[in-house]
Amino acid sequence: MRAQKSYRNLIIIFFLGISSGLPLALILSTLKASLLEKGFDLKTIGFFSLVSLPYTLKFCFAPIIDSCPVPFLTRMVGQRKSWIMLTQILLAIAIFALGAAGISNDLSAIAVFAVLVAFASASHDIVIDGYRIELIEKENQGLAASFYVYGYRIGMLISGAGALALAEIISWDAIYFIMAGCALSTVAITIFA
Repeated sequence: MRAQKSYRNLIIIFFLGISSGLPLALILSTLKASLLEKGFDLKTIGFFSLVSLPYTLKFCFAPIIDSCPVPFLTRMVGQRKSWIMLTQILLAIAIFALGAAGISNDLSAIAVFAVLVAFASASHDIVIDGYRIELIEKENQGLAASFYVYGYRIGMLISGAGALALAEIISWDAIYFIMAGCALSTVAITIFA
């Protein structure tokens, strides 16, 4: 029974890894490819590398996330799961808004929503790391970390190479809408966990 629970927890960590990896390629390589195709100059596109700054600064807001409860949700599902669900919903909204901003080619709106995606994604990573440490027994932490990293890489492949492949047949904006749907579907994983 315990082995079955450990296996289930590792699968949950794997899928949470996919949900964490999905936004990163969207705001880095995929966003740059879409901006290039829309005709923006390389200097502007290079400047968009700064949108990943929240990943670097996540140690600054990690203590806040770790200590503040999410109203209503924390009492229902607990501290970690409530933050995971909140960040997943915020990610879906921000990714959708990023796709909508791409329709109008409004560079400032694209930048704002890309930063929001990065902030929500960095927050998501923080909470999942804490959840993984609490969920998995000490002797299985290394294995759980590898499941998470493999899931993370698959998430990046979906939003990176998968998005680039889809760009051959559908618009970039539609790709962001699809990825927003993928991000929203990860809430089911959190509920199941």
